[in-house]
Amino acid sequence: MTASEPSLPYLPPLRIPVRTIGARTFDFSRRVAVMAVVNRTPDSFFDRGRTFALDRAVAASFEAVDAGADWVDIGGAPFAPGSPIPVDEEADRVVPVIAELRAGSDVVISVDTFHSAVARLAIEAGATVVNDTTGLSDPDLLPVVADSEATLVITHSLAAPRTPYPRPQYTDVAAEVAAFLAERAERAIAAGIPEERIIVDPGHDLNKNTLHSLELTRRLRVVADLGYPTLAAVSNKDFIGETLDAERSDRLEGSIAAAVISIVNGARIIRMHDVAASVAATRMTEAILGLREPAHLRHNMGDVND
Repeated sequence: MTASEPSLPYLPPLRIPVRTIGARTFDFSRRVAVMAVVNRTPDSFFDRGRTFALDRAVAASFEAVDAGADWVDIGGAPFAPGSPIPVDEEADRVVPVIAELRAGSDVVISVDTFHSAVARLAIEAGATVVNDTTGLSDPDLLPVVADSEATLVITHSLAAPRTPYPRPQYTDVAAEVAAFLAERAERAIAAGIPEERIIVDPGHDLNKNTLHSLELTRRLRVVADLGYPTLAAVSNKDFIGETLDAERSDRLEGSIAAAVISIVNGARIIRMHDVAASVAATRMTEAILGLREPAHLRHNMGDVND
């Protein structure tokens, strides 16, 4: 390539680009999925309990689908340090939402949990993905997923669930996160989960400071080079708030920017709160990267300009 030639966009070297997750099929070499967030917790970091009530959680799930979400992630316990949520209580929070959403939609449904017992009940209710943000902290989770058809999201984090991890240190955050995820993926494969059912997430902000999360976003291709579809959960995170000096309610623009940079650097799933804006940004980014055609071609396409 000469200095005058434009460089091609980075496309992650996906081992298995076409994934069937539940009733939907994604070609991640040509498509980025938008995952919506619905939390049935009274103290979730962003919505502060807005969807804690069952009817509100169910309504928010269907609203996300109507807004274009490919995927809805339903959680019943926050990641942040605090008292453990009893397994039965967590299951009571997420399973009814999953069941109602599955009854009315073929959307991909993930359960955000690290508990094997919750994962089993969620899969039985219709979840097609287990989104574990704790790096496989529960050793019984792998056989539960292996015995199902569910996909597993493996996320980088260092602390035991619901515990603090003060002043995390990394020599090379991108390389260390990638090595962690590669090892955990091999562990999942050894437990009987085929690699076509594995997704990785670098865990922005999870046991990382703002500088770490910014660098992970900038160097996300180090993780994407593993060959598994990479999920970027950047929406409204504290690294955005600290970078922009923005409160949680004022982080949309920063979240969209972080999501777009993540896609350019290889993310193929983005986990976002504002679904409509995120879908539009994602589809535009896909078109710029040459992964999709515009919805219409009219401007300056005829003998008379529009």
